[in-house]
Amino acid sequence: MQKREQIKSSGGGGGTSQPPAKRGRPFGSGGNSAAAAAAAAADTVAPSTLLGPSLHVHSSFADQNNKRIVLALQSGLKSELTWALNTLTLLSFKEKDDMRKDTTPLAKIPGLLDALLSVIDDWRDIALPKEHVKAPRVRTLGANLLVTGFGNEYEALGSNGNVPHPGLGSGTQEASVLSTVTKIRSSLEWWHDEDGLFNLDEEGRAERQQCAVAASNIIRNFSFMPENEVIMAQHRHCLETVFQCIEDYVTEDEELVTNALETVVNLAPLLDLGIFSSSKPSYIKITGKRAVQAIMGMLGSVIKTWHCAAAELLGRLVINPDNEPFLLPFIPQIHKRLVDLMSLPSVDAQTVHGAQAAAVGALYNLAEVNMDCRLKLASERWAIDRLLKVIKQPHPVPEVCRKAAMILESLVSEPQNRALLLAYENAFAEIVFSDARYSDTFARILYELTSRPNSKVAAARGVWGM
Repeated sequence: MQKREQIKSSGGGGGTSQPPAKRGRPFGSGGNSAAAAAAAAADTVAPSTLLGPSLHVHSSFADQNNKRIVLALQSGLKSELTWALNTLTLLSFKEKDDMRKDTTPLAKIPGLLDALLSVIDDWRDIALPKEHVKAPRVRTLGANLLVTGFGNEYEALGSNGNVPHPGLGSGTQEASVLSTVTKIRSSLEWWHDEDGLFNLDEEGRAERQQCAVAASNIIRNFSFMPENEVIMAQHRHCLETVFQCIEDYVTEDEELVTNALETVVNLAPLLDLGIFSSSKPSYIKITGKRAVQAIMGMLGSVIKTWHCAAAELLGRLVINPDNEPFLLPFIPQIHKRLVDLMSLPSVDAQTVHGAQAAAVGALYNLAEVNMDCRLKLASERWAIDRLLKVIKQPHPVPEVCRKAAMILESLVSEPQNRALLLAYENAFAEIVFSDARYSDTFARILYELTSRPNSKVAAARGVWGM
């Protein structure tokens, strides 16, 4: 299937057809030219010994230990689980320009990805919200009995064994016994507690949470390896798990959510949201609509770095035309939030530049979808002003400015948008004469506004203020 990005790159201002770059932590770091220049200088000056720890794994290690690692993850034993997670953390670590041609892609080991996902699923089965507030539940066990026989109820009523039964004796005595039982239940919190034989205490929960975060970090590392991308992007259980973690970002561990978000951003160019309605086995009931809603939730979260990642994720998803039916119903909300991201208030210049780069990149792809997207973007308040602001500041990365200019060129191609864009005719003309890098693009924009036969009346109104 030919993707939209390939079509745009072949005819859009000398762009290349390289796949989108992978993202690492922190989000938005790729949009800071100063940070990129410093990193490049460090790589050229620093010796190879300072690049980080080196890992030399014998080529026969994977063949001899594949089954043992999977069985250790499936065992559920703390010692075996810890050994397997530590081993996979090392195996999934890659240095810069490390090809590892003689190793087996970790995602191709039979059962390994499912075993890692089961570690996360086990934690989510017992996880409590951060506030540890238990929702009210209707209890029916022993609802018609004064004494259930469990715990300390029977002994607390008296050691003589004279326990009255309903329907026998006076009502006053029954009311007294009922009051005693109620007090015992409330003091011991037995009736509303969910602790049972196989439930974990706080320490056990914390250890399970650490295992889940470690497993999510390994899966994230997998997604950075090109040889694992296709397998993971077509693995329904993997996608369901990461989208469920993103969906529950309010109550879930932040590190777990960040790893899940980075994983799906890396897999987005190959991701088809239609997989959630396919015939593949489903473990978690996630639909394509819920997946997009989870991304929209990240756009409205309080963590700014999640905003950038969610914006980039939307921009990568829309490259695949098969994802359009899932994204189009949310286009007005997406446009509004992306326009807000272009003027994100922050004292950190790196965060602002990263948010602008992510928002412009996503709008650049969305503007190529259809006419309706271009019309709604042009009608969005402050959209044109903030695109011009990215160009005039300018953004440290010239590619971001070029995409912002091409978005404006896409908008002016629709006749219905020309009346809106005529208000910025003077600003466009100023860029034509002051910035040679984008003068050709804005010259074409002015030509579309003023030289077309069907826009002469609009042009007169724009020039003379009629």
